[in-house]
Amino acid sequence: MNKLAPFILVLIFFVSGNIHAQDWKYDFDEAIKLAKEKDQNIVLLFTGSDWCPPCIKLERKVFSDPEFRKFADKKFVWLKADFPKRKKNRLPEEQSKKNYELAERFNKKMVFPVMLVINKEGTVLGATGYRKMSAKRYMDLLTTFDSFGN
Repeated sequence: MNKLAPFILVLIFFVSGNIHAQDWKYDFDEAIKLAKEKDQNIVLLFTGSDWCPPCIKLERKVFSDPEFRKFADKKFVWLKADFPKRKKNRLPEEQSKKNYELAERFNKKMVFPVMLVINKEGTVLGATGYRKMSAKRYMDLLTTFDSFGN
């Protein structure tokens, strides 16, 4: 059994590294502060994580792509406003309130999913939703929006 211990530790290290996703923020003010510190724009995602099929596809096909994750961490501050419907996924009241305030400001029609690229001052530079395209094409699209802010 002792001979397997180093192997298991290495395996856990590699598996946990592959599970890494975007470093999601859930507070707009925190995201703005971090964007200013890092001199980056923000991607604000409005999602219905447990009921919206295109939202789920976006998570599985784009956000989970290893190349996209590397790109995401270097390029943007990530902010998520989730609107789950299942009781088991219910958000704390304070977070739910923050998400609705974000929707009132940036997504009044409650469209899901929508990704907005926002500059450090809170101005929307571009928007997209779910599209049947590769993670690489999403990277290109978000970069195009990002260039408007620089």
